Amino acid sequence: MTLLDDARAAAATGPLCDSCLGRLFAERSFGLTNTERGRALRTTIALDDDEPYDPPEDCWVCEGETARFDELAERAAAAVQGYEFATYQLGTRVPPLLEENDQLLREDVGLDGSEPDADHDDREAFAGEQLKTEFNREVGRRVGDLTGGEVDFERPDVQLTIDLATDEIDVQVNSAFVYGRYRKLERDIPQTKWPCNECGATGLKRGAECSGCDGTGYRYPESVEQLSAPVVLDAMDGEEAVFHGAGREDVDALMLGSGRPFVIEIKEPRRRDVDADALEAEINDFADGKVEVEGLRRATHDMVARVKEHEASKTYRMDVAFDEPIEEVTLDDAFAAIDGATIEQRTPQRVDHRRADITRTRDVYDISGELDDARNADIEVHGAGGLYVKELISGDEGRTQPNLADEVGTGAVVTALDVLDVEGEAESFEQPEFFVDA
Repeated sequence: MTLLDDARAAAATGPLCDSCLGRLFAERSFGLTNTERGRALRTTIALDDDEPYDPPEDCWVCEGETARFDELAERAAAAVQGYEFATYQLGTRVPPLLEENDQLLREDVGLDGSEPDADHDDREAFAGEQLKTEFNREVGRRVGDLTGGEVDFERPDVQLTIDLATDEIDVQVNSAFVYGRYRKLERDIPQTKWPCNECGATGLKRGAECSGCDGTGYRYPESVEQLSAPVVLDAMDGEEAVFHGAGREDVDALMLGSGRPFVIEIKEPRRRDVDADALEAEINDFADGKVEVEGLRRATHDMVARVKEHEASKTYRMDVAFDEPIEEVTLDDAFAAIDGATIEQRTPQRVDHRRADITRTRDVYDISGELDDARNADIEVHGAGGLYVKELISGDEGRTQPNLADEVGTGAVVTALDVLDVEGEAESFEQPEFFVDA
C-alpha cells in the first residue's frame, strides 16, 4: 500500500484530526509537525480524489485533546508565573483510553509501529509513548516561547506535568544551590541546628519550660546554619533552607583559615539570580562576627553529594595540657613516632552513641609544635579526613594507637582546638557558574 492508501484507510476509521492522522507518519520527512503532516495528507487525498476538502470537527482518537496545545501551554506558563527559572521540562500523563484509541487506529490501518513479533503490550506502549511525545513536544515548545525558558532533560529548574485525565497541571520547582566556604570565629557554635534531646526540640518538658534549652528547643541558640541560611532563604524567596557541610568541626572548635566548604539548598525558590557579593555581605553582617562566608557562587545539584562525601585533609592547631611535666626532647621524640604514621582508631567514646563502633585507619601527614611550659604545648596536626585529633592526643583509653599521651608517658588532653585549613578546594569539584551580578 502507498502512503496515500494508508492515509485513506486511517481517515475511513472515523472522524480523525490532522494531528492524529499525521502522527501515524511521524517518521516521514523532517521539519513538520504532525498537524502539518495530517493536513497535507488530507489535502492531497482531496485533490487526488477530486473531492471537497472537509476536515472533521471531532476526533475519535484523542477526543479533541490535540486541539488544546495552545490552551495547555498558556495554563502551564501561568502556573510558573512568579518563579524565576532558566530551564524547564514538560511531561504529560495520557489517559489509558486515549492510548488504546491510538493503538486501535494503528491496528486498523496496519501500522502498529512495532516489530512484527512484538507482543501486544509492547505495541500499546509504543502508541502511548507516541501520543505522549507529541504533547510533550508541542506543548513544551509553546511553553518555551511564552516563558523564554530552555528545555533541560537532566535537572531543570522547574518540572511541569500535564494530567489530561484530571485536566490539572502539576508544578515541581527544583531546589537552587549556593556553594561557598565558612569560617567560624567563636566557640560553642555547632554547624547545624542542634535540637534539645531533653524536650525533643519542643521547648517544653512535663508541661513547663525545658531547663535544658531554656525553652528554645535547641541545645545551642545559634549555629553556622542559623547564621547564614536564613539570609539566602530570604534572598531567593524559597520555602526552606537546608545546610550541607563538607564534614564538620567540633562545637567547641574554631574554623579558621580558608574556611570549610558548604552548600545551602533552597527549596522551591522564586528567585535564582542574586548578586553574590551583596549576598555574601548580608550574611556576614547578619552573623555579626561569629561566622564569615566567602566565595559564594551558584552550585549544581550534584555539588551537595560531592561536598558531603569529600574527605579533605585538615590542619588543626591545638592547646594541649599534660598531666605531668615533660621536656621538649620528649615531645620531639613523640612527634617523630607519630609523624607519617597510620593511626588505628576505634570509634571514640564521645561519639559512639551515634556512630558505629568500628576501627578506622587514618594517616597523620605532619605533626609539630612546642612547649609553652613543662605542662602545656601548642601543637599543629595535618591529617587525613576523618582523623579524630583529640583522641590522637589523649589515646581515648587505648582506643587510638599510636597516640601522643602514650609516647610522652603521661596523660594529655586538648583544651582548645582550631581548624586552620580544609584542603580539597572546589577545584576538585565541578566549577559552577557564578551568580548574575545585580
